[in-house]
Amino acid sequence: MREEKMEPEETEVDTSPSWSPVSRDRLLTYANLSDIAGKKRKQDPSSDAENSARILEDCEDDDFPISDHIQDSEGPCNKRVKPVDKGASVTGIITPLKTPALKRLGQSIQRSISFRTEARPLPPMPIRTRQKASSFPRRRSSQLWSDTVDSLSQSELSTKEIKRQEVIYELTQGEKQLIEDLSLVKKVYYEPMLKLDIMTESELGQIFGTLDSLIPLHEDLLARLEGLRGAEKTVQEVGPTMMDWFPCLEAYITYCCNQVGAKALLDQKKQDRRVEHFLRLCQESSFSRKLDLWNFLDLPRSRLVKYPLLLKEIQKSTPPEHPDEEALPQAMDLIQRIITEVNLKTGEAECQFYRRGLCYSEDSQRVSEIQASRFLYCHGELKSTKGQKLHVFLFELVLVLTRPVAQDREGPLQFQVYRQPLPAAHLHLEDLPDGEPSNSGSFRGAFTGNDKVKNCFRVSTTGRSKSQSHSLQANDSFNKQQWISCLRQAMVQSRDRQAQSSHSERLSPDPALYNNIAELTLNSDVEMPDT
Repeated sequence: MREEKMEPEETEVDTSPSWSPVSRDRLLTYANLSDIAGKKRKQDPSSDAENSARILEDCEDDDFPISDHIQDSEGPCNKRVKPVDKGASVTGIITPLKTPALKRLGQSIQRSISFRTEARPLPPMPIRTRQKASSFPRRRSSQLWSDTVDSLSQSELSTKEIKRQEVIYELTQGEKQLIEDLSLVKKVYYEPMLKLDIMTESELGQIFGTLDSLIPLHEDLLARLEGLRGAEKTVQEVGPTMMDWFPCLEAYITYCCNQVGAKALLDQKKQDRRVEHFLRLCQESSFSRKLDLWNFLDLPRSRLVKYPLLLKEIQKSTPPEHPDEEALPQAMDLIQRIITEVNLKTGEAECQFYRRGLCYSEDSQRVSEIQASRFLYCHGELKSTKGQKLHVFLFELVLVLTRPVAQDREGPLQFQVYRQPLPAAHLHLEDLPDGEPSNSGSFRGAFTGNDKVKNCFRVSTTGRSKSQSHSLQANDSFNKQQWISCLRQAMVQSRDRQAQSSHSERLSPDPALYNNIAELTLNSDVEMPDT
């Protein structure tokens, strides 16, 4: 009898990666809502959970599967099987077996007898129903350009040229994947939330911004790049194409400027149970690749900053006297100017957004440096000496300590200004070593037992108002170093700006002097006596 290798063809083992977004127990609860309803109909079939599940099931029918991880509820059989006697007839054992699984079990027993070992068959594995492949896989394809051409074509190219073609192919595939993700966001997030009335059309418009208008831009670039591929699937020149297309990215200014308010509104809406439930259901589904909604909304910005890196890699593999040798540096300069412009406008939008959210308890807190600031260096949560959580803003010209204001779900984001703002030009910074300070600026009130204070720094100022000193604690050492770096940068630039302003004032003549000169000019018409 011919031996066959036993493979569990019908008992497919789940090969989901460890980063799979779906928790099996939780997915089983959500994905089988329709099955449960078929067996025992609930009294309220139009509940939010059931409607959300039905929408995602519709997405599954359109190549957005959400039940790739569902297994049968029956567990593996642990029933013991009596060992087969070495002298038993193999034919007598295998003959009555009908099903493929039992047939393979018999073959396994036969091999165990041939090796003179006792056979104990493995328990059957849970059987899974095969699902159709998703057009949005959980794991991105890692296909290379060299995988798309035959070895004969590659043998005619140098190693450097193959590297160049690989990077150009990566550029093309990145566009394709971005288009897929942006289309997914519209179909799986925007349209269902609007249909289920989870958010209003106005709220969705503010969160998603001009995302829909970016899809045609990248479809245009993808078509151009694919049109550059010759018969041998190689691309000769890519620089001129990128030069012609990059000006379209000015549309990113509007989208990225809107992201500041979009992120704040999305975080606020997550406090709503229906919104949180729907977003969690989507994130646990296979099409999301364990990414939440904001990860998808931030993809265009991430793609924008990757263009200079890809062009630089293409340039490294471009030989001298190649047609791209002159166009690639020009394309990199152009995209870098666009990114700088986007960053500048986004920084201004962020500064204006948080500046509008400041609440003042005293008029003296409305210092001119807040309104004069054009951008934010950084902002985030720090702890005070009493363990109190503060949200600190480092504007271009001033450091502002605030307390988040409790707000309702519909209200705007607000921050109550805490103490007096500290102008960056008069700021002093001290890096505190790890350990519990013993001076008045200690954190003793915030800790008990043997806990040691770590990741702390002190800011103080002396200027037009009374002196202030604040000891602040960051979450970790990396966060602390970021704050210290930004504070030092703000202090240096503010003092340089102040010095330049003072120097200009010294060089500028006194306005009263102009009047004296004018008077002298008028009086010069008087005739002088002859000497």
